[in-house]
Amino acid sequence: MNEKRIGIIMNGVTGRMGLNQHLVRSILAIRKQGGVALADGSHLVPDPILVGRNSAKLEQIAKEHGIARWTTDLRGALANPDDVLYFDAQLTTLRAPSVEAAIAAGKHVYCEKPLAVDSAVALRLAAQAKAAGVKHGVVQDKLFLPGMRKLKRLVDSGFFGRIFFRSRRVRLLGLRRRLATCAATLLELSQARRRWHHHGHVLPLALCTGPHLRSRAGGTVPWRHHHPRASR
Repeated sequence: MNEKRIGIIMNGVTGRMGLNQHLVRSILAIRKQGGVALADGSHLVPDPILVGRNSAKLEQIAKEHGIARWTTDLRGALANPDDVLYFDAQLTTLRAPSVEAAIAAGKHVYCEKPLAVDSAVALRLAAQAKAAGVKHGVVQDKLFLPGMRKLKRLVDSGFFGRIFFRSRRVRLLGLRRRLATCAATLLELSQARRRWHHHGHVLPLALCTGPHLRSRAGGTVPWRHHHPRASR
């Protein structure tokens, strides 16, 4: 079988998501099945180099999974022209500088969500990748979950009426089958449970609600919203 190697710099594999979801269940699973079949009959086989801050953890992971290459030197890994793709699953607060360095090194980039802790940084990274002419993407699996797709259909149909967003919580309010009953559906992200990685879960909700999403600021009492057809 004709094999073609693709070198992948995988940064952040000592974390749960980077290790289980991306290294073991994705890259190593693809390697185990012989790579990705291409149109010319050959197979594209990923060859990862593990990058992180903890050398002991990296060495242990590499040994357990039969991976030959690992390093704590991201700059050195980016300098290798044989590794053309950069993947990032670090803490969100650490991601932007590494992604910028990868783009500057001419690597194609793929990142866990969210890309950055604020939209300005995320847009800057996207613009840099576009200007550099590299392929780039961010994990967006939540957009295609059955629940999210169903939610979008309900939103588009007008089932929820108006939808509001406030920094402390996201609420989608709608009717049960009786017109006078409000708040049949409530999806809430409370302030007490917020961490940076949760922002990646709020985004799919925002994309599902699209132009229906409205901002409402101020006040400590939860909003009361009635569907236009409901009795007040």
